[in-house]
Amino acid sequence: MREMDSYIARSLWQDRMFACLGVLCTVFGLAALCALLVKLALDGASRIDWQFFFSYPSRHASRAGILSAWVGTLVVMSVTFCTAIPLGIAAGIYLEEYARKNWLTHIIEVNIANLAGVPSIIFGLMALGLLVYLLHLGQSVLAAGLTLGFLVLPIVIVATREALRAIPTEIREASYALGASKWQTVWHHLLPYASGGIATGVIIAMSRAIGETAPLITIGALTFIAFLPPSPVSPSPPFLSLDWLHSAFTVLPIQMFNWVSRPQQEFHLNAAATGLVLIVFTLSLNALAIIIRYRMRRRIKW
Repeated sequence: MREMDSYIARSLWQDRMFACLGVLCTVFGLAALCALLVKLALDGASRIDWQFFFSYPSRHASRAGILSAWVGTLVVMSVTFCTAIPLGIAAGIYLEEYARKNWLTHIIEVNIANLAGVPSIIFGLMALGLLVYLLHLGQSVLAAGLTLGFLVLPIVIVATREALRAIPTEIREASYALGASKWQTVWHHLLPYASGGIATGVIIAMSRAIGETAPLITIGALTFIAFLPPSPVSPSPPFLSLDWLHSAFTVLPIQMFNWVSRPQQEFHLNAAATGLVLIVFTLSLNALAIIIRYRMRRRIKW
């Protein structure tokens, strides 16, 4: 009996120590993030105004802005979203619900998990050889969007599979018992239940893509650009233009890198302001993921 009491006491002590360690790690991470935000805010908040958002980069720090950078970020992210997200969700559905569980699918699953941890520069080198040199897409918005799409594709696939895997098997069996086909079960039952987890994975993937610099520098993104991509709207039929896909580009992380490399302190303040904008945008995406997941869980009744 004493041995049992001693074992229970030791287990409770270990649980408390583990809980304390987890709290300390969380506090340390939050403190580091808050310190970074405060430092960026103190250095760059004075530069954030309408002129900073709607001015092109300049050799004069007081007149320099991030117009071409945030517009380039939006167009590159739109290409990334339109290519990686549908393909990643479809691949996740196939692997989890349709693919046979054999050695081939096991190899595919292992490689997808490994690709999620590959350094981003490797994707940049791959895109340089495949997209820029082999397919002759050049240093364009299309090449950049596809590069980041390759980067976040494994994340979307893994998130989709985990969201589908979390759904109880009884829901599938009940749907089949009522005569539904495989696709009807996936479309009408599994995807609505998994939509919260999938949306969270998608937004987290886009949050990673928006902060990547190495693969875009590898394929030749410009560090100084004083023009915007062509408008996607054309005055003549069919009133849509795809010329913007072949335009040169820059993005917020590259613009920040360019200003940090300058020796003048004024450009460092511009870089701090750009970093603050980028962090706020990334945190907003993560907050949106939490809100979407919460609302979808409330809407669905098991």
